[in-house]
Amino acid sequence: MTRSGKSAKPVPKPGTGEASTALPEEAHGALREKIGARSLVLVGLMGAGKTTVGKRLAHRLGLSFVDADAAIEEAAGESVSEIFENHGEQYFREGERRVIARLLDEGPYVLATGGGAFMDEGTRENVAAKGISIWLHADLDILVERVSRRGGRPLLRKKDPVQVMKDLMDTRYPIYAQADIRVESGESSHDAVVEAILHALKDYFEGQNQ
Repeated sequence: MTRSGKSAKPVPKPGTGEASTALPEEAHGALREKIGARSLVLVGLMGAGKTTVGKRLAHRLGLSFVDADAAIEEAAGESVSEIFENHGEQYFREGERRVIARLLDEGPYVLATGGGAFMDEGTRENVAAKGISIWLHADLDILVERVSRRGGRPLLRKKDPVQVMKDLMDTRYPIYAQADIRVESGESSHDAVVEAILHALKDYFEGQNQ
């Protein structure tokens, strides 16, 4: 039961279509207390839903949401696309590393990172020390369909999106697998993905206490 006296609302488990009971409001407070000063760091490929899911997750837990790419753009005074075009990927990655390190020190946040951020060993070590990493996993066809809706993706310019995404999956998924938590971000609703993250966090903390 929730504080309002109403039963928790069933939501579909991402990728299964099965029902899962939503965590009651009092459980959100318990999770927030266990998170403490750490940030929840969302990792995954472009199109995995890190920003949309992250905003909803932050709202549920009473945390502030930060998009790392937006923070990088603010610090640089240029868009991500402009940074890639004017300075190259290496320059962007160095700035990305510095900005994420600063945000981890400032947290706690729900922090959505760019697809390549977690590939940096220094960033992974920083996240492990000051955050909880959550991989939003999705299959190729879903990711390609999502990224095709939007422009402004530097890594997809003038290239076959399907092949680019396949190559990125081959390179990045083994590294993403090092994240503390993995949640499916498939065809289910964003709210269902958020609910799956909340359940996964609960299991994560319970596992630490064993």
